[in-house]
Amino acid sequence: MALHRTQTLLLFLLLTLLGLGLVQPSYGQDRMYQRFLQQHVDPDETGGDDIYCNVMMQRRKMTLRQCKRFNTFIHEDIWNIRSICSTDNIQCKNGRMNCHEGVVKVTDCRETGSSKPPNCRYRAMARTRRVVIACEGDPEVPVHFDR
Repeated sequence: MALHRTQTLLLFLLLTLLGLGLVQPSYGQDRMYQRFLQQHVDPDETGGDDIYCNVMMQRRKMTLRQCKRFNTFIHEDIWNIRSICSTDNIQCKNGRMNCHEGVVKVTDCRETGSSKPPNCRYRAMARTRRVVIACEGDPEVPVHFDR
């Protein structure tokens, strides 16, 4: 009797773990999702100035070999950002139809053009604006900042 309960419990646990695995993004999508988070999500801030951009671009490793010319940090909870993926599909810059748009608080960081890695210098513009992100997976998660 105890052996039967143990087997039933183990089977239930195995099925639960398999079920959880079925709703996770694939390895490639998970890697792209993690990169999106690393490069574009900073929910703890409300907007930044030039110092914010200079620090964050270095901290997020976008100034190692070359100065990334432009980057946007989104200042929203990740669940708010993920909810953009449930809006209607629109066309991305690359022609694919997996982009979605929403309005969020951002800091746009633009490289000044007069700096060298790893000490890149940026100009900041903090505002609320429309963004377009590409989403993939099941469930869909953001994997690319389109515009």
